[in-house]
Amino acid sequence: MVSSSRTAPGRGRNWAELPDDVTASILSRLGAIEILTSAQMVCVTWRNICKDPLTWRTIDMRVDLDDQRHIHYDLEKMCRHAVDRSSGNLIDINVDIFGTDELLKYITDSSMGIKRLRLAHCYDITNEGLSAVASKLPLLEDLEISYCSFSHEPLEVVGASCPLLKSFKFNNRWYRWPREESNDDALAIAGTMHELRHLQLLGNKLTNDGLRAILDRCPHLESLDLRRCFNLKLGGKSGRRCAERIKKLRLPDDPIDNSELVDTDIDYGSNDEDNPSTFPDVDYMFDDDGYEFSSGNDYEDNDMDDYDVYPWLF
Repeated sequence: MVSSSRTAPGRGRNWAELPDDVTASILSRLGAIEILTSAQMVCVTWRNICKDPLTWRTIDMRVDLDDQRHIHYDLEKMCRHAVDRSSGNLIDINVDIFGTDELLKYITDSSMGIKRLRLAHCYDITNEGLSAVASKLPLLEDLEISYCSFSHEPLEVVGASCPLLKSFKFNNRWYRWPREESNDDALAIAGTMHELRHLQLLGNKLTNDGLRAILDRCPHLESLDLRRCFNLKLGGKSGRRCAERIKKLRLPDDPIDNSELVDTDIDYGSNDEDNPSTFPDVDYMFDDDGYEFSSGNDYEDNDMDDYDVYPWLF
């Protein structure tokens, strides 16, 4: 009788039978929260792969605010747990919302090989906190800071401490009114980040003077995203210089077409008293029901207790 590898009719696929490299590829498409709260409990094989330090070379802790499950976790503790699992192999990490000075220090103390760091909505990371860890990021090549509260001062420290930095995103919410001008960020970048190839400055307050400083001092720049930088006047010499030098240029009025950047698109209207600006309220509404994990899997491990699975709940 000729054997067949096809799944018999009516029989579900046994995910534990997948080759380890295929399973690892599947898990790499999940975020750290999904791995720690769900994937590692599918079966013993998946659990073993989820404990492999190489699985944690990339830690994606981005939070979906529409998913109510995250409110039941200590996300900072969960992130530390993921960093511990990397055993120093961490090279790429995303931290959303819950980032603090202490967490950033823990991450950088645990791995000196980080090449990519993304911080978004991390209002509890201070200028001093970011400046303090910059020297621990000598291999950093890609840095994204979006919707945080940093000034230009830690940017100067990061630029001076991270000579390999090739890509920098420094994004802010934009306002048409009131119009404020500042080239502090631009001058910090121009003064220290001379090896940049890619720069994104959504919603920045820079003027043409700041833009000229960047173009003068960042000679390798290939892509430049200036969307929502409404203080820029690019109809003359500055615009022509950008068009001639930059291979991929996004202009202030170009549309925001990336879902991650949608919350920068805030127009508070004019300052006309007859049409007052309104500030959007953010109201997170959650019910009181707890989230329960399904026990309908084939995972059995007598050496593991609840704390081993959910240490961030205790």
